[in-house]
Amino acid sequence: MPKGEMHRDRRSRNLALAGVLAALAVLFFLVTIVKMAGQG
Repeated sequence: MPKGEMHRDRRSRNLALAGVLAALAVLFFLVTIVKMAGQG
């Protein structure tokens, strides 16, 4: 397996992980907003 291919695979995995983390952060943010809106 060429070195460049391995690097690209790792980068795509990092991007996927970053995307999942960002989605979780947004989801948490939205849930917090909805809870606060429900209380007020």
